[in-house]
Amino acid sequence: MKYYIIAGEASGDLHGSNLIKALKKEDSNAQCRVWGGDLMQAEGGELVKHYRELAFMGFAEVLFNLRTILKNITFCKKDIDRFKPDALILIDYPGFNLRIAKWAKKKGIPVHYYISPQIWAWKEGRIKDIKRDVDQMYVILPFEKDFYEKKHQFQVDFVGHPLIDEISERPQVDPELFRRENQLDDRPIIALLPGSRKQEITKMLRIMLSTTADFNDYQFVIAGAPSQDRDFYEQFIQKENVHLLLNKTYDLLSLSNAALVTSGTATLETALYKVPQVVCYKGNRISYEIAKRVIKLKYISLVNLILDKPVVTELIQSDFNPKRIREELGLILDDYRRAVLFLDYYDLEMTLGGKGASVKTAKLIVQSLSN
Repeated sequence: MKYYIIAGEASGDLHGSNLIKALKKEDSNAQCRVWGGDLMQAEGGELVKHYRELAFMGFAEVLFNLRTILKNITFCKKDIDRFKPDALILIDYPGFNLRIAKWAKKKGIPVHYYISPQIWAWKEGRIKDIKRDVDQMYVILPFEKDFYEKKHQFQVDFVGHPLIDEISERPQVDPELFRRENQLDDRPIIALLPGSRKQEITKMLRIMLSTTADFNDYQFVIAGAPSQDRDFYEQFIQKENVHLLLNKTYDLLSLSNAALVTSGTATLETALYKVPQVVCYKGNRISYEIAKRVIKLKYISLVNLILDKPVVTELIQSDFNPKRIREELGLILDDYRRAVLFLDYYDLEMTLGGKGASVKTAKLIVQSLSN
């Protein structure tokens, strides 16, 4: 079978790579043509466009890059036509993917959506497009099944969260060897996860690094995104007590005592590694003001959303400042606060279900095509 897979971000590349691996086990003749990244390519996906060319963050940024986005959509449709896939598999990235889904449905191409767009957060009206254009939806957050089936009468499959597989299958890290190879000293580590896009990283790191002098007993280590190179980060690692590790986020989290994390999938990754964290977000002012009026959620972090309570502190916009970072970082380094947080993290993992998200999804896709 021929599968055309579209992912537009680093997290989608990760989940897409595991899905390709699972598809090839279920279908020995699987051919995958992909929009994604290095990980999907490494699993045998024929890479059409890298997500670095697709990542535009926020309302204003999308508007300024609208011409490029429209060109990509046109190119994608032509490329799908040439490839003639047996199935189109979309991974999150709704602004782009739902447009492709509408077109593909009219062409008679089976449309599978892995990792639901977060329409429960905003743009709930997209449910009409999803019900019309998506043949099968595979959701990874437990509350999404009720959202779709009870609220909107659209059947979906809850497959569990793929991060559980990704983290559980990784080999353990030797702390001494890791520190030696990466030129880290013996001090405890505070990880900084500032995101994956240049504009996001620049904005977040400048504020995250403002408190390094207040925690001299710790070393701050930036988790470099796979989409950026070392030269870009040089401007941020001139400070004493600051290090950079590229493409080693999970290894870093496995040895970290605490973390400052930009909201997104990274908040869940950090929690699954049982690292106390402060969730941070500061966006373009125009984008933030628009988002504040249309997004109706109590929380921005997946940890708090899934457990439906304020497990981790969220510092948003003006609250994301040196004073608050210093206060909240001090709190999560306290032993009692950490113990309470670990219990909540355990509940989180139980709520997310067991292993096998990619395998379950691959089986369901292949099964649907054989019927």
